Amino acid sequence: MSHAPLAYRMRPETIDDIVGQQHVIGPETVLYRAIKNGHVPSMLLYGPPGVGKTSIARAISGSTETYFLALNATTSGKKEVERAIAEANVRGQIILFLDEIHRFNKLQQDTLLPHVENGSIILIGATTENPFHDVNPAIRSRCGEIIALERLTASDIETLLHRALHDDVRGLGNETIAMDESSIALLAERVSGDARRALNLLEAAVRATETIDGTKTVTRETIERVTERVGVFGDKGGSHFYNLLSALQKSVRGSDVDAALFYLAHLLETGDLIAVTRRLLVMAYEDIGLANPNVGPHVLAATEAATRLGLPEARIPLAQAVVEMCLSEKSNSAYKALDRAMQAVKKGATADVPDHLKDTHYAGAKALGHEGYRYPHDTPLAQFGGWVDQQYLPDDMANRTFYRPVQAGQEIRLAGIYEHLRRQRNKR
Repeated sequence: MSHAPLAYRMRPETIDDIVGQQHVIGPETVLYRAIKNGHVPSMLLYGPPGVGKTSIARAISGSTETYFLALNATTSGKKEVERAIAEANVRGQIILFLDEIHRFNKLQQDTLLPHVENGSIILIGATTENPFHDVNPAIRSRCGEIIALERLTASDIETLLHRALHDDVRGLGNETIAMDESSIALLAERVSGDARRALNLLEAAVRATETIDGTKTVTRETIERVTERVGVFGDKGGSHFYNLLSALQKSVRGSDVDAALFYLAHLLETGDLIAVTRRLLVMAYEDIGLANPNVGPHVLAATEAATRLGLPEARIPLAQAVVEMCLSEKSNSAYKALDRAMQAVKKGATADVPDHLKDTHYAGAKALGHEGYRYPHDTPLAQFGGWVDQQYLPDDMANRTFYRPVQAGQEIRLAGIYEHLRRQRNKR
């Protein structure tokens, strides 16, 4: 055990040892009381790395003295599943911890599900992906609990670090280590709620420190060095990645420059420049729209420049695009109008095109009555570039409106034109 990483050695042995996640498994929760009474439901644990998914599963096993078997869905096949079933048949009941459960294939699922259903196997699945998107419905339906775990707070991490420094059986307590509170707080802050990373970096800092007069003094400078390239959790293509994209767009929509830049920084750490530039370009037309039509071309130029430059220089035009979008007036009226029109078509509003708008580029069009169209450019009207009063929508839709202008930025002028023309049409 002494050669195992500190993070492994410091895993909680019972549910009373768990730090953080008190909303899920604290003494006041139903799950805690059920486990204390010897009942463990099958469950799915969902959250980013290092928040305690494996630790909670092992602690539940320790609290109930139930045999624990761990598998990883990325490497386990039918043979490993059958071994779990055999263990359950011998022992009566086991806890099967299945990491990366969203990768569980149908063959494994079909083999295991009856035993989960009859209770001989208590399934605790862990995933960094949203289980409602990425875990098979058959698995979800057999899990009584779908639990979203939160990132640990800096205070939680500090508690774990103190525990590791003073535990002389599993931690570093059998060594004389001096580390001031500011260094502990810095480490806790830098790891973004990841307990595993915090303990691993603590161990790295201790091992990088010389022993002088029997004491290892871990300095703030050492913590700065071991955490200078901690990075972020970037599951490119996974749920967290899409959560970051969503947070970026909603921050831009909400005109919060600092939040938008923060999420952009996270996304660029993942390295998926294409996904980021695509989302920014969509945002320019979805959220800024007609209130500031110049933003679309500006963002297109910025994303093209970013693609050509590559990282890290790509951050420069992308930062400019994000700040401009945040501080611009915003309108979603154009695409919302199209959505209303599309919805009308889907509901059957597919009336015939008025005769005067039908194609006339063939012999016989006039004989079919396809005439009467008046060419707007032959009626000069400086304000609108040419306008003539004629009907464009089908007869039974003549008064339908889809566009609802927003009184923002440049769309105020467009809205005025739209209302004027609509009033002219209504005079017919």
